[in-house]
Amino acid sequence: MSENIVRLAKGPAPVPAVTPGASTGTEKPPVPLWVRSGRAVRGAVTHEHTRTAARLAVRHSMYVVGGTRIVAKRTWEGRTATRYERMLRAAEAAGNYEVAAEWEERGQRFREARHRRRMDLLHSPLDAAKGMAVSAGMGVGSLVALGVVMAVATKDVTQVVTPLMATVEFINLLITVATVVWGPAVTVGPFLALLALWGVGRHQQAAPNWALPAAVRNGEGEPITPSIVVKALRDLGVPALGRAIKEMGDAGAAMLGPIRIAGCGVEVDVTLPSGVSTNEVQNRRRKLAENLSRHEHEVFITIPQAARTVRLWVADSGALDEPIGPSPLVTDETMTADYAKGRAPWGQDLRGDAAAISLYQRHLLITGLSNQGKTVALRSLALWLALDKSVQFLMGDLKGVGDWAMFDGLAQTLIQGPTDDHVIQVTEMVEGAVDEMNRRIQAPQGTVFPPLIVLVDEAQVAFMCPAKDDQKRPYGGSKANSRYFMAVRKIHNQGRAVNVLMWQGTQDPTNENLPKLVREGAHTRASLALGTESQARMALGDKAVDGGAAPNLLRPGLDRGTLVVASDGITIPAGQASITVRTHYIDDDAAVSITDRAKALRDGVTTLHVIDKGEQRDPLTDIASVVGTADRVRTKDVLARLAALNADAYGGWSFLDLKRVLDGTGGEPYKSDGVMVVARDRVARALANRNGDGSASAA
Repeated sequence: MSENIVRLAKGPAPVPAVTPGASTGTEKPPVPLWVRSGRAVRGAVTHEHTRTAARLAVRHSMYVVGGTRIVAKRTWEGRTATRYERMLRAAEAAGNYEVAAEWEERGQRFREARHRRRMDLLHSPLDAAKGMAVSAGMGVGSLVALGVVMAVATKDVTQVVTPLMATVEFINLLITVATVVWGPAVTVGPFLALLALWGVGRHQQAAPNWALPAAVRNGEGEPITPSIVVKALRDLGVPALGRAIKEMGDAGAAMLGPIRIAGCGVEVDVTLPSGVSTNEVQNRRRKLAENLSRHEHEVFITIPQAARTVRLWVADSGALDEPIGPSPLVTDETMTADYAKGRAPWGQDLRGDAAAISLYQRHLLITGLSNQGKTVALRSLALWLALDKSVQFLMGDLKGVGDWAMFDGLAQTLIQGPTDDHVIQVTEMVEGAVDEMNRRIQAPQGTVFPPLIVLVDEAQVAFMCPAKDDQKRPYGGSKANSRYFMAVRKIHNQGRAVNVLMWQGTQDPTNENLPKLVREGAHTRASLALGTESQARMALGDKAVDGGAAPNLLRPGLDRGTLVVASDGITIPAGQASITVRTHYIDDDAAVSITDRAKALRDGVTTLHVIDKGEQRDPLTDIASVVGTADRVRTKDVLARLAALNADAYGGWSFLDLKRVLDGTGGEPYKSDGVMVVARDRVARALANRNGDGSASAA
């Protein structure tokens, strides 16, 4: 310690001078020449240019080798019964013994024909010699005869041998030409043969995978061929399937039907060998897709009608990530709808064909995870149906962010909001639709009723609502006293017959927020991306999922707007239980434009935003409200609107009740163009006169 203190007191020790060029002892030793050479060689060998050149050389060399092997194999199969034996093994492995017997018979006929040809070869030299002698004699004789004719004609005897000498000279010319051409042909011929073999190998990609071009190695854009499909199935990890294909040899393609162009991909039916079930292939969808050089969402597996068969639809690489075109509702401003006979343009199927759905007398359920396009998909159907002026809407949006605001002035009731109070209002709205349904059921037989669509978006909020009424009956839940649940069930049970239909949109389905009886009451069931297979079964039913429907395999976010649909209202390929639809996206501005066109088709609708079933009604005020902005409204339409406004007060009204209220007010119904109508101006004048007198009437 004391020595250190003394040293510090004297100052730092002097730094020794360094002579230029002298070693300080801290320099790194020079790298040996052999190390530097090794590094240079390794850098040159591992350089990308070197690797590319090596791949190029190996690839084209192996094209020749592979082409030779392929041509030799084809030649061998053409000369032997190998092909028949292979097809026989393939049919036996597939369990198709009738086809196996047919191939065995063909092979036997081939062997018999080959035996006859070989026996004929024993006599062919003698027959050939005789034939050549006869042909030569006949030829010489013919030429001499021709010469005689020429000699007689020219009276010159030397013309007898002229045809014969001309033939000899022609043969000599051919020999001369062959002599000249033979040398170059012998030189160029091998190169042409190698080029032909190279072309065969290149067409079949007969080279190691690492030597192939990058696009081929990565499978980008690789076309789907029978050999690729068979190889993908062989490597699927199903032991019985792999063994059967190996026994088939190269004839595994016997399992495949024709590969057909189907929209932005291809479709092929695969008949599985005996001992392999269809669900073993379905459960390995991801591995099959990767074996086909595709992503999982680009391969769909369904079960057609044929036994022990799966249908594969394989998209072109990246095709499903491209958006589809705009909706015809947006591009065609003259489009109208027909509830009974028309079909709503919903989107495109995977083939790229238009997917249109009938909404006639079908209850509807759309579900999926949050933010996957459920509201837009549901709204696009309502937008199309709004273009049929006979359709009436009762709407409840339990999200309340304005997704359905454009239906204000189009729907008779529009409730928007997520609170318990909004659930109560929506429940009373659905119960009012039940009363309207009962009124229609009790009407005289043959009465035609306008369609009434009761639409509730975010219905899971209603099912999960804890609120109770004055009689302690819950609004939510799935018990027999649950008001919303029972109202929906009643419409499902009887509403279809009188055109009262229930449409619901809900997210992330469970048994609590989407009870079993409610989801099974929908005729059309559609699902966007879901999290689990159990949710897929809740959304679409066991039959659709067992038939290949898999909304749980859609990619959340990336497959937004893609629906798996199970319904008899949409065209589904034969043998399938569902269809996948990529829906058109209609934004809010386009939706407002469509509803404006729909409003122009109607007489004017006053939309209610609050329902209070307990208040006293003012019939004259209510009549004025339902007439709206139209100049005249038919009396039967006024009665229907009053019933929709408040079924308790006006559900049983007839024309006589309407006439009783308007008699003496100046707003009495009158006949226009042969039908009884109520005039807006007359009712408004009657209401103003009554308010001026201070009188009022109540229902």
